[in-house]
Amino acid sequence: MTAHAAELAVPDFLDDRLAHWAGHNPDGEACTYLGRTWTWSQWDERVRRLAGALKSFGVGRGDVVSFLDKNHPACVELTMAASSLGAANAIINFRLAGAEVDYAVNDSGAKVLLVGSELMPLVESIRDRLTTVEHIVEITPDGAEGDEYEALLAAAEPTGRDPEVEPDDICLVMYSSGTTGRPKGVALTHANMLAHTVNAHEGWAFDEGDKNMVSMPLFHVGGSSYVLFGINDGVPSVMTRDPDGASLAGAIMQGANRTFLVPAVLAQVLQSGDDAIKLFGSLKTYCYGAAPMPLPLLRAAIKAWPDTDFIQVYGLTEVCGVITHLMPEAHRDERHPERLVSAGQCIPGCEVKVVDPDSLQEVATGEHGELWFRTPQLMKGYLNRPEDTAEAITEDGWFRTGDMGKVDAEGFVYVEDRLKDMIISGGENIYSPEIERVLAEHPAVAEVAIIGVPDDRWGETVKAVVALRPDTQATEEELIRWCREQLASFKCPKSVDILGALPRNPTGKILKRDLRKPYWEGRGRATV
Repeated sequence: MTAHAAELAVPDFLDDRLAHWAGHNPDGEACTYLGRTWTWSQWDERVRRLAGALKSFGVGRGDVVSFLDKNHPACVELTMAASSLGAANAIINFRLAGAEVDYAVNDSGAKVLLVGSELMPLVESIRDRLTTVEHIVEITPDGAEGDEYEALLAAAEPTGRDPEVEPDDICLVMYSSGTTGRPKGVALTHANMLAHTVNAHEGWAFDEGDKNMVSMPLFHVGGSSYVLFGINDGVPSVMTRDPDGASLAGAIMQGANRTFLVPAVLAQVLQSGDDAIKLFGSLKTYCYGAAPMPLPLLRAAIKAWPDTDFIQVYGLTEVCGVITHLMPEAHRDERHPERLVSAGQCIPGCEVKVVDPDSLQEVATGEHGELWFRTPQLMKGYLNRPEDTAEAITEDGWFRTGDMGKVDAEGFVYVEDRLKDMIISGGENIYSPEIERVLAEHPAVAEVAIIGVPDDRWGETVKAVVALRPDTQATEEELIRWCREQLASFKCPKSVDILGALPRNPTGKILKRDLRKPYWEGRGRATV
């Protein structure tokens, strides 16, 4: 963080630093988005007006509001405004299908829904199923005349923070797919998010004149947590609506030089020619994570950008994002090349231990087991799911990640496999039971297993392995189309293998490890 920011006391509430910079640097640039720029005082004013509008809608402490759109500063404004009233913003993945959207909105109990114009047809198609939503407000990307959201702000009475709000109140709900196939709302508090802002920022700093590029989707914890870094430090943010090459290049040309992105973006840039490589070489910090980074890709990036500091992060939504980091010096440490496939070391304020998943006993240094973390960043729990929360968090505060790995004598964490059956493709968490549930309903499918297979761009992609019922037929294309009718496209299999029968152990469990083996043989899995 900047020297000035480091001198400030750690804030108690999510909107503290926004208010601070509005008072101390009112005319300084705060946020730029699609050609519009707001100063710190203007941005704070928008949040205060939105808080007033929400209050007029009856939103108060313990309530939930929701956001459904691509990246837009209104999402950050909604989080800040709602949290100042003691309410939480449930950010919905805009790539979801209609049935998935209505499930998440209803599960959160959202009273107000902010929706991007592009998503309004989807919302209108499920409006009668959104049983808790009392108000829907449409947002346009450019805020032009007629924008319902801008009109709402203009008419609202600015409102300050509710004095009853406490740091342990939930401010953000992020939906994460679960091993049961139904997404769970991860409830994060002011205290959680601010601990992450301070701890995950350790080891690198903004300099005078820097700008922060916010391009990760805000429905992802990597977007909504990362945007707080610039706000915390009083550094301008350039937000892109999409993380596509043209948008990222445009942000860099506007002066953005620090960013967090998924590895797939690196692959795209390196394949785009010398001009793109040179442009991205102006980034001072390239923080990456949320998906496996193929080692050849990482080595190529390090070589292509000798002056860029690379930081790898590993984390989970339940800990607000980052829990370990591999710092720039480790990326270029020729004495320890093996550390490039590690997830780095714990960030401050965090403890890690490796536990045998059967005995629940801690294993020796360097031994394989389940990774457990203890940190003030740990979620309050899964929204309205006390049993799931109790299963994930031990009585003494350890979070059971479901990720398998080891920790070496120097504290470097190696994530090697998953106890939970999850695939990470291009930064999206995809749980196989959700897809298996859909495919199992196809009339020709007798049994199905969903696995992740390596992909040089996306880290891994979804593959379905199925056995068909006797006297039935189904093609790969037909099964993929069946999934696309019911699931977001990023969750759908990119390929399907049809076998006579799936391998099983003596107790009848499908041996997914055997199905994965031929695809992963000989490939180091740099999981982050």
